Amino acid sequence: MNLKSISSSLFAGIILLACSGTFSTIAVAAGAQKESACTPRELPAIPERKWSFQGIFGHYDHDSALRGFEVYKGVCASCHSLNLFAFRNLAALGATEEEIKGVAQEFEVPAAPNDDGEIVARKALPSDHFPKPYPNLKAAAAANGGAIPPDLSLIVKARADLEAHVPKILGGYMTPPAGCDIPEGRYYNAYFPGYQISMAPPLLADAVTYNDGTPATVEQMTVDINNFLAFVAEPKLEERKQTGLKVLIFLIILTVLLYLAKREVWRKVH
Repeated sequence: MNLKSISSSLFAGIILLACSGTFSTIAVAAGAQKESACTPRELPAIPERKWSFQGIFGHYDHDSALRGFEVYKGVCASCHSLNLFAFRNLAALGATEEEIKGVAQEFEVPAAPNDDGEIVARKALPSDHFPKPYPNLKAAAAANGGAIPPDLSLIVKARADLEAHVPKILGGYMTPPAGCDIPEGRYYNAYFPGYQISMAPPLLADAVTYNDGTPATVEQMTVDINNFLAFVAEPKLEERKQTGLKVLIFLIILTVLLYLAKREVWRKVH
């Protein structure tokens, strides 16, 4: 291949690369323009909160998390599954064995096939996982206009904004900006990707009645459900952080002892 051919090929490659970059820029700009009509002019205020489970000394607010379970059971469980949660997990939040059995008895789960191969329902046991609201994903989609409600077991850990995700979504419902068309069956949410969400605003004041008498305001329920879902996502958090703290204390003491031993061993040499 001569120099002229190489130059021509190089020039063609540069032109192609430049055109690709230009078209990509145009496509990005077009996409941004398409979404700009729904971009919220002012985001709903979400109070910044220091969650008890954050930090090296983090721990769960057990009372709040138990109230959050009441919110999940009374509001969220009709659509959202909680596949990794077993009733007996409530013991880590201070629920007694009798309380756990009582809660489990409120639900039915599929039993093992009988002699005829039929699967019948039975009362749930503490070792059972919380029952799914739908038998399969297609049934879930059919009941929700084609959208499949996500499992909430790891929702607190699965989103980029982590602990703030649930409060933002629950507090992000608002009237769409002028020029933003939301399809029927969808709702505008300033914090949801794409600003369109299939879930109607789930929390209303006094939607549940707390067993401890706490007023069930929307803000209170938001805090409680987030604490509960954080616990479900990482039920061993308190144990892990306590173990880590003990290990750090041990290592500090060991370091001091090794330093003193080193000084004693080398004292006469120096």
